[in-house]
Amino acid sequence: MRAMVLKEFLELRRDKRTMAMIVVLPMVLLLIFGYAASFDVTSLGTQVVGPRAEQAAAQLKDPFDVTEVDPSANADDAEDRLRAREADVVFVTGDDGAPVPAYIDGSDLFAAQSAQAAVARLGGAAVPRVLFNPDLKTSWVMVPALVGMILAFIGTIVTAIGLVRERAAGTLEQLAVMPFRPVDVIAGKIVPYFVLASVDMILVTVLGCLLFGVPFSGSVFVFALGAALFLFAVLGIGVLISTLSQTQGQAMQMALMVMMPQILLSGMIFPLESMAPGVRWIGYLLPLTWFNMIANGVMLRAAPISSLWLPLLVLAVMASAIFAAAVLRFRRDLAPRMPTVPPVRQEAG
Repeated sequence: MRAMVLKEFLELRRDKRTMAMIVVLPMVLLLIFGYAASFDVTSLGTQVVGPRAEQAAAQLKDPFDVTEVDPSANADDAEDRLRAREADVVFVTGDDGAPVPAYIDGSDLFAAQSAQAAVARLGGAAVPRVLFNPDLKTSWVMVPALVGMILAFIGTIVTAIGLVRERAAGTLEQLAVMPFRPVDVIAGKIVPYFVLASVDMILVTVLGCLLFGVPFSGSVFVFALGAALFLFAVLGIGVLISTLSQTQGQAMQMALMVMMPQILLSGMIFPLESMAPGVRWIGYLLPLTWFNMIANGVMLRAAPISSLWLPLLVLAVMASAIFAAAVLRFRRDLAPRMPTVPPVRQEAG
């Protein structure tokens, strides 16, 4: 028995990836939950519009962070600004002394709940009006995020494990001696996963809308474009993981280490606004964070492409960079391993 125990410890010491999983993952989870696990939104992006905008803005205190005062704007402008995600709350003042309606973006569940409570503390001076998710249903916010999580799961974990399995079976070794470019091989490998993930995305989106009454208010084209860019990014991550792994177990471990931060730091569970600045910036480096912005904006707020250009651009850059890195890394694995035959020397005479 003692020999078996020593053997297992020696194997673990040689398996650096497993040791990293055992040591690093608990530390990562501790830091994430310590600095990110908060549902409290302490600052609300606020705009005040209407004839008495300056007077009303002067009376607002924390958590309302007034970023713009526009006396010329009206209620329609307030809704457009919330749709474009320019603010969490927009107060619309009038000429008379009637209570001021406070338009709240209901697509951001935690910020909306904090805004409702803060408006209630103002007494009768303001009346909350929640847009895009009037009843603040959790399912309306979670279904768009779950679409992204499912795409990330298929693109990262399934792709990584599938390619590692082919390496173990010797399929990739056969491709090394065939006239294929690395980009052709990667494209051929990820297209089936892309199609599978697209079908799952459609099924989850349709079922979410039917079963939970989640609206799909925006453009199907913008949603599909964001999903395609996000899929290319996570598929590239899966290919990169497969090039760094020798076994399916290692691929699963690395994929989980990539997936955990994406789920916890993308705003899907904990609001980004409540995270510590350092942890929040990690969230902005994750593809799922930007896809959640697109899915939430299209489905709940009918956000136009003009207001979603930044997450679309970020995903396009991420997808290009990750895919290029996957091709370069994969090129080394597909380099021909044929033995070099020395040239035959001809003897004189």
